[in-house]
Amino acid sequence: MKSENIFLVGLMGAGKTTIGRILARKLGKRFVDSDHEIEARTGATIPWIFEIEGEASFRRREAEVIRDLTAQDGLVLATGGGAVLDPASRAYLKQRGRVVYLRASVNSIMLRTTHDKSRPLLQTADPRKKLEELTAQREPLYREIADLVIDTGRPNVQSMVQTILTQLSALGPAAARTARGSTMHTLHTQHTSQAPNTDPARIFLNVDLGERSYPITIGAGLLSDPALLERHIAGRKVAIVTNTTVAPLYLERVAAPLRACGRDVLEIVLPDGEQFKNWDSLMTIFDALLEHRCDRKTTLVALGGGVIGDLTGYAAASYMRGVPFVQMPTTLLSQVDSSVGGKTGINHPLGKNMIGAFYQPRAVLADTASLDTLAPRELSAGLAEVIKHGAIIDAAFFDWIEANIGKLMARDPEALAHAISRSCEIKADVVRQDEREGGLRAILNFGHTFGHAIEAGMGYGAWLHGEAVGCGMVMAADLSHRLGLVDAATVARMRALVGAAGLPTVAPHLGTERWLELMEVDKKNEGGAIKFILMKPLGSPSITSAPRDQLLATLAACVG
Repeated sequence: MKSENIFLVGLMGAGKTTIGRILARKLGKRFVDSDHEIEARTGATIPWIFEIEGEASFRRREAEVIRDLTAQDGLVLATGGGAVLDPASRAYLKQRGRVVYLRASVNSIMLRTTHDKSRPLLQTADPRKKLEELTAQREPLYREIADLVIDTGRPNVQSMVQTILTQLSALGPAAARTARGSTMHTLHTQHTSQAPNTDPARIFLNVDLGERSYPITIGAGLLSDPALLERHIAGRKVAIVTNTTVAPLYLERVAAPLRACGRDVLEIVLPDGEQFKNWDSLMTIFDALLEHRCDRKTTLVALGGGVIGDLTGYAAASYMRGVPFVQMPTTLLSQVDSSVGGKTGINHPLGKNMIGAFYQPRAVLADTASLDTLAPRELSAGLAEVIKHGAIIDAAFFDWIEANIGKLMARDPEALAHAISRSCEIKADVVRQDEREGGLRAILNFGHTFGHAIEAGMGYGAWLHGEAVGCGMVMAADLSHRLGLVDAATVARMRALVGAAGLPTVAPHLGTERWLELMEVDKKNEGGAIKFILMKPLGSPSITSAPRDQLLATLAACVG
């Protein structure tokens, strides 16, 4: 990496200059900012060039600078946000070094650029709208040439730089780019009949929890990259926990390379289904660990969906008072929600997830190619949690889901990658602020008070968790409207989107008293009062109780 160029791309305000300077210093390379180079060559500022010569002239100058700089060796280059608009520039960047896409949300960029008058494209009446337009235009181009996609939303710059250095080292020299891209293409086509995703970029996020921080890696082919998992395993013994559905698909692919490098691998295969997220399954894991004489250095690997992740995490938290574990989620629901944040546990006949612990994994490795084998019903269940994140945190993301629900249902690789990464960003940020659900984190339970009641009332496994949450969000939207927190149009949008995702929008008959009884058994409740996560408005949460008559009205309106 010493002589290899590193090119940073991304929107304005994404942190390219700040991160680029630190990277260059750590690698002993020369740092160059393409905008500064243009100003040095012309003797004029960027805003002046835009005003006097126009954007087209600036883009020509920018393309010349990119052509010249990429031909040099040993530099870290921070490119302008629009450099990727020129096809020749994209080709130079892709061919002459490693490309790191520093991705930032519109909200983050707005905070960073509010008072910055040196951004000519943002000197408009509605800079937010302009940023949204630029994101839609440029995001596909950034991804087209990127080797790495790094989220810059987290506050720890040094952590981001270290993540970049680690991942660049793992990728090897840029000369291997063509071979690596071809390999990933082959791995993808082994699992899907859809058009292969030729984008080799992986998305790297981080859950910032001090000494308990851990990385999230999202991309196609991760299950077939043993080095990713092995770097998070310290001891000789590894216990892979999975289920009867996932085991035939992926267990050997994960276990064989570990055995080949000298690991002692224990395979624990549990029955598949929410109804098996119970004490008996937990004891099955403990029995196997004890019989295999697993010690404190044994790493548990959760290979499966949310049930497997929750069971494995709880076993890891409890066995010998805590052993390391890694999440390898294979369902959309687990990739966008349950694998991130450290909630582990089992169900009780009287309440869902009432027995468990907060225990963070060492890493989350989300292979998007595993979604190619996912049943349609499971895909829809995962979309419920994606919709949830937009509804209570990010209204713009909700808008995006509405516009792209067809692509998501069709398993479009780029749409799914964005949905997963944005959901993980949202959840990681909430967990960073409130790891143990002392307040803020409770907002992630939007739709869950109703949803958990459906699951327990119908019997675990009758409805998938995501199906219950999807219907629960429609009910929560209805209750939000009855309390004057949102308008009727918002309720209609929620119902339509949940339905478009293939999820139920009509709640089952449980009986009014049974509904109330089940909702009273909820971790958020205080002093006997049922607490609901509602919208106030779309994209913002409200934690509140509800008058009994309004709650009964919602039940009457939503139960079929």
